[in-house]
Amino acid sequence: MGLLDRGVEIKTPAQIDAMRRAGLVVGRTLELLRGSVRPGISTGELDAIAEDHIRSSGATPSFQGYHGFPASICASVNDEVVHGIPGGRVLAEGDVVSLDCGAIVPDDSGRGWHGDAAVTVAVGAVPEEVTELIRVTEEAMWRGIAAARLGGRVTDISHAVESFVRGQGRYGILEDYTGHGIGSAMHQPPNVPNHGRPGRGPRLVEGLALAVEPMVTLGTKDVSVLEDDWTVVTDDGSWAAHVEHTFTLTPTGTWVLTALDGGEERLAAMGVPFGGR
Repeated sequence: MGLLDRGVEIKTPAQIDAMRRAGLVVGRTLELLRGSVRPGISTGELDAIAEDHIRSSGATPSFQGYHGFPASICASVNDEVVHGIPGGRVLAEGDVVSLDCGAIVPDDSGRGWHGDAAVTVAVGAVPEEVTELIRVTEEAMWRGIAAARLGGRVTDISHAVESFVRGQGRYGILEDYTGHGIGSAMHQPPNVPNHGRPGRGPRLVEGLALAVEPMVTLGTKDVSVLEDDWTVVTDDGSWAAHVEHTFTLTPTGTWVLTALDGGEERLAAMGVPFGGR
């Protein structure tokens, strides 16, 4: 069974370019949000900032209305891992917040293409273990992206993420929530788990775009969904971090579509060829 038989969408270079435009909107929005996070701001205010920036950039929020989701970003605080709904919650000194953002940009034919990324931001001073949690989660994402090579397999990414996290201490890695393919829809095959053996899953080929998003906790990997049917929280109340980038592979290397520099600086530091254009 080939990639297309499995429902995996292979993009043309022009379609990848449209995804890059969407990725830049997402990247710039997240930088704006990162700079806006402070004690006293509400998650609803952050959502309004994001929506205004996305729409003023000529894009559409991916999340708004997606399966009924009511906002333009996910804002998940402390023990909320992912899919937190922005609203009246006011951030306080010492909190940590995951901000997940998606945007759609049309190509010349009017077809929409997605970018999807997330950051976890400390609100003022946080305990050292939380700072380290954020560092480990972010570095694990980059290790996963760096493990991707044309001709490799999806779980090469998964194995790199898990191996790095396991080598850093006793952390929980969510298993029921994964990264994913992305393109003309926000979530597509294949899933990109954050754990597992290498050498499995679809082959990594030119034109495939993936979102890599480790979700790591200070305690358990076990989570539940709140009564809002969206917000995912840790069962033991431990705090979590979540980071994400969308990337693709080109004949010359790796291109992180949601990083403002295409990932060039971080990839170079890991000895990974840059494939942007």
